[in-house]
Amino acid sequence: MAIALDISPASDPLTAGDGARLDAPGLNYFVFALFFIFGGITSLNDVILPKLKELFTLNYTQAMLVQFCFFTAYLVVGIPGAQLVKRIGYMRGAVAGLLTMLVGCLLFIPASQTATYGLFLFALFVLASGVVIVQVVTNPLISLLGPVKTVHSRLTFAQAFNSLGTTLFPLVGAGLILGGLAGLSAADLSGAELEAYRTAETRTIVSTYIGLAAALALIAAVVWSFRNRLVGEKHEQSSLMGGFRLLARPRFSYGALCIFLYVGAEVAIGSLIVSYLMQGHVMGLSEQSAGSMIAVYWGGALVGRLIGSAVLRFASPGLVLAGVASGAIVLLAISTQSSGALAGYSLLGVGLMNAIMFPTIFSLACEKLGARAADGSGIINIAIFGGAVVPLLTGVVADATGGNLAIALVIPAICYAIIAGFGVFARRPA
Repeated sequence: MAIALDISPASDPLTAGDGARLDAPGLNYFVFALFFIFGGITSLNDVILPKLKELFTLNYTQAMLVQFCFFTAYLVVGIPGAQLVKRIGYMRGAVAGLLTMLVGCLLFIPASQTATYGLFLFALFVLASGVVIVQVVTNPLISLLGPVKTVHSRLTFAQAFNSLGTTLFPLVGAGLILGGLAGLSAADLSGAELEAYRTAETRTIVSTYIGLAAALALIAAVVWSFRNRLVGEKHEQSSLMGGFRLLARPRFSYGALCIFLYVGAEVAIGSLIVSYLMQGHVMGLSEQSAGSMIAVYWGGALVGRLIGSAVLRFASPGLVLAGVASGAIVLLAISTQSSGALAGYSLLGVGLMNAIMFPTIFSLACEKLGARAADGSGIINIAIFGGAVVPLLTGVVADATGGNLAIALVIPAICYAIIAGFGVFARRPA
């Protein structure tokens, strides 16, 4: 289905609320490439997590530390990242974020050489720190790509590129990372054999991230070439913690909470897909086959965002948000109360419900922020810390119930219920 959007260059420079304007048509499209790359890198966690769980014989709580360390970067770097962007500007801020991501990718090399789980977690934290800075840039910068009245639709369309990355990266990653060595398992090895197995298997992870490092270097060079193309950029200067004053606005604070819950629910489900689909009463898939199914989950978000970017042009964003959050709860109920393909595909179908949640919550929460958009984006990025907390809590519940993933999925369902409430609350313009 063709979607008509205001993303083509206009005859006059496009202007944002802070007075910035674009003076080069090519600049309109680099934002979509950034959404693609950080979306893909984030989704690779869903592939790495089951691999590290097997290699280091971890329980669900320990394995969820992959997501905890990655998303803790949003808590630590969110406000400093916003301050950095305000100091050096959107374009140079994007380059700083990309280079930080590159360093994180390269840290997988020493992590593999020592086959140490802790070093993998540190590398993921550094990688995520770069992702945070890039997201502080991209979300408010979308406002430069067209008129204010279509910002919900435009941000959803940009998120479709994010979903394209989250769909394609797991397909490649499952083949590269989850292939395994002749069906060996770390649980069957010990001593020197176990260390050799871990070192050999982690090299496949390193190869994947070295390729990503090369791609990030290329993208950073392209963005750097546009560093002076954003004219008249202005930001309201505030103290390091000044952005927290925005939490006094009920609409913004409720929206920030929902970002926390949405990201947590989405990441928790994505992290459990491989283990869930491998269960005998669900689909009984192999690790690699289950890993490739992650693309269905994120692919649903891609399709949903393309559809949603059109629907949001005429429907109430708040009511659409409430509807899809309710749909996610229904799908989780079907999955946990059934078996076989129905249980598997209904869980994967939650990806379709997730499609418009982040951009819609973000834009509803940040309405009328004007020159404080960077501060608002920084707080929202801190809220993405939910991707660390909710999956870890879900893992704790899974371990406490003897690995019962159906019970553990109650945690994401509660998150979606609160999000549905925000949709009703924010159904009218700010």
